[in-house]
Amino acid sequence: MAENLITLDLNQPWSERCFCVAPLIVVGTKEANGEYNLAPKHMAMPLGWSNYFGFVCTPRHRTYQNIDRERAFTVSFPSPDEVILASLAAAPRDCSDTKPSLAALPTQPASIIDGVFLQGAYLNLECELQQIIDGFGENSLIAGKILAVQVTESALRLSDLDDQDLLLQSPLLAYLSPGRYAKIAESYSFPFPEGFHQ
Repeated sequence: MAENLITLDLNQPWSERCFCVAPLIVVGTKEANGEYNLAPKHMAMPLGWSNYFGFVCTPRHRTYQNIDRERAFTVSFPSPDEVILASLAAAPRDCSDTKPSLAALPTQPASIIDGVFLQGAYLNLECELQQIIDGFGENSLIAGKILAVQVTESALRLSDLDDQDLLLQSPLLAYLSPGRYAKIAESYSFPFPEGFHQ
């Protein structure tokens, strides 16, 4: 028997009333003073089947401002072991408008754009800004064209390794909005109908 559905009041954020699964990424940008900023985001996804990636941000955030100015950004996908590092990237700015916690984060340089990645991430994307779409309330969609991708060998899908075994050896980090995270190490083949095409 189907469970009863409860209609939520849209005057409050619906996303705070139930859990939604999302990736947890760390976006890297270059500041106006030449330093680098890292900020975790979870409203993020590939845009279509080709080399585009997007995430939600707000014009109030330095991430948005830096990307609008520099026209480029990096994306690091941390593993579950790096959840504390991703959390440190979320620390607020101090009275001098800097994020002291960033000094504690190990980084590595990007190969094509002027940017950095969170060291230890299993997947890194280097993106040039494709488009910013404002107007989702106070939020915006930032879309980038992927110029380069690096993936750790342990996270690379290979034809001779079962996908379930890959996830057991290299679990994924997921953000469970609002305010929780999960380690994904178990998965199942999706039951696509015969003849299905993407």
